[in-house]
Amino acid sequence: MSSLLVSILAFSVAITVLVAVHEYGHYWVARRAGIKVLRFSIGFGKPLWRRRFGSDDTEFVFSAIPLGGYVKMLDEREAPVAEHEKARSFNQASVPWRMAVLVAGPLANFIFAIIAYWVMFMAGVPGVKPVVGTVEPGSIAAEAGLRDGDRIVAVGDRDTPTWEAAMLVILDDMLDDGVVSMQVESEAGSTGRRVDLRVAGKEEELTRPGELFSGLGFAPWRPQWPAVLEAVTAGGPAERGGLRPGDEIVSGDGEALADWPALVNFLRTRPGQEVSLGVNRDGTEFDVMITVESVTEGDQVFGRVGIQGSAPPAYPDAMRAMQSYGPIGAIGAATAKTWEMSALTLRMLWKMLQGVVSPRNISGPINIAQYAGFSAAIGVSAFVSFLAIVSISLGLINLMPVPMLDGGQLVYQAVELIKGKPVSEKTQIVGQQIGIFLLILLMTFAFYNDIARLLE
Repeated sequence: MSSLLVSILAFSVAITVLVAVHEYGHYWVARRAGIKVLRFSIGFGKPLWRRRFGSDDTEFVFSAIPLGGYVKMLDEREAPVAEHEKARSFNQASVPWRMAVLVAGPLANFIFAIIAYWVMFMAGVPGVKPVVGTVEPGSIAAEAGLRDGDRIVAVGDRDTPTWEAAMLVILDDMLDDGVVSMQVESEAGSTGRRVDLRVAGKEEELTRPGELFSGLGFAPWRPQWPAVLEAVTAGGPAERGGLRPGDEIVSGDGEALADWPALVNFLRTRPGQEVSLGVNRDGTEFDVMITVESVTEGDQVFGRVGIQGSAPPAYPDAMRAMQSYGPIGAIGAATAKTWEMSALTLRMLWKMLQGVVSPRNISGPINIAQYAGFSAAIGVSAFVSFLAIVSISLGLINLMPVPMLDGGQLVYQAVELIKGKPVSEKTQIVGQQIGIFLLILLMTFAFYNDIARLLE
């Protein structure tokens, strides 16, 4: 199955599940409040499937545009309501009940994330131990005293059993005061030491997608494998220089290259330059001269010569980690994970508004679909983790005080609770227009980021 089809299917499943969860939260509480629900829709636009269920003859719909959904309730502000049903309209419900209905959608997304993480932690979440591979001389990490082979035991006061945990806490610590405080040990059982990475003023650069490790100046440990060429692009710089499949590259400009990633890094950092590569071909060693092609991706320029290496080997068991809990322990771990992800997301959004965090982190449907496809291809655990993260984001976004979202409607209800009367219709119309403008602006920027990533 092609990656595009996998991405489309995974995105469709993800959106359907998460929107259904969100809207069911609204639906369930509305029913408890005695409010009549007219329609429960997954998606917008033309209905593709519809059925009526329940004592209220609620219409359940799948619509053509799968980018959201809604629960339509009986409401005198939208259409005339029969006298005998007025008590069941949304606008006639008490303010606390209306607020409960509005907050129920985002709350359902958080509950879904907790359940997803609970299942994952009971099944066991595989990961890789946070061991540093190489530290770049003169980098932030090198100046702080981080060394090759160091294992990151904790960041701040939080343990880091895997690289995933370490990355999240590094980001969180970095946004706190511009200093990442690590507890590291050089080898298992050795006395730990503290390493402070000082990143104040560099947060925007470090939070660009894929730039964290390179910006800090270290790379995670990975298995080494030789720089043996599996394929050479026809007509590319490598073929023109005389390289062939099966050649092993052992050095660059006279310096030994330990493995394939070292070769890739050597070439990427020399766009437009002529380099000397040491080649081992069937036991015979010789040098070839190649002019590295210069390639531009966004605001980055890197080198490429048109070669392909073998797939990396699997991580050894000694470098693997497993986070696993019993049914009770998993509840606490899942709740803590959901809280941590929610807090980090909010902090990232706030720092983004301040210009501290890179706005390139905002993703639209194209990028989300790609991540959905990648995670689905990796396995069930990765896809469930993806669903949990997006569910948290969906819950938080809907709580923002934007009039078109649940959070904006909650503000209206809070004002009514304080003043004792509803917000004026004129104010609501103006707020709706502002909300539409802000959402269009956000989606435009998200699509721009998506397209920019595709063109990179």
